[in-house]
Amino acid sequence: MDLDLIKRAAIFADLSDDEIAAIAEICKEQKVPRNQYVFKEGEPGNRLYILAEGEVRISRDIPGSGEEALAVLKRGACFGEMSVFDRSERSTDAIANTTCMLLTISRPDFEMLLDFNRDLAYKVLWSVVRLLSGRLRATNDNLRSFLAMSMF
Repeated sequence: MDLDLIKRAAIFADLSDDEIAAIAEICKEQKVPRNQYVFKEGEPGNRLYILAEGEVRISRDIPGSGEEALAVLKRGACFGEMSVFDRSERSTDAIANTTCMLLTISRPDFEMLLDFNRDLAYKVLWSVVRLLSGRLRATNDNLRSFLAMSMF
């Protein structure tokens, strides 16, 4: 298991080598063929992913317009974590742009690890707070720009 790859994922960046090793112990590998869905919008979010090889496209289906790509993820990206933390359905589709190798962590395994290692949990949750705050800030900026453009 590539420990450096796990450390590159934003939510695990603050962890020690021993804590990264604990994360690696609960990771499973999953190969996804090109153009196959990793997950679909509306599905239960029961695992998070780290992209080990390939590219994954995060997108939504816009009625009347078709697919809108929101992001193309590269090696080291962590995705699918929102549904794991808030126990909700997937809010987007994730599609393999190329054949991909993913590291996956199931919600039960992740929650058990966080329950038994409070220091690790604290570091991960603060990383998630920073990540989500950054995403919210970007969304606010995009909304502000959209509203400014729509006034003309």
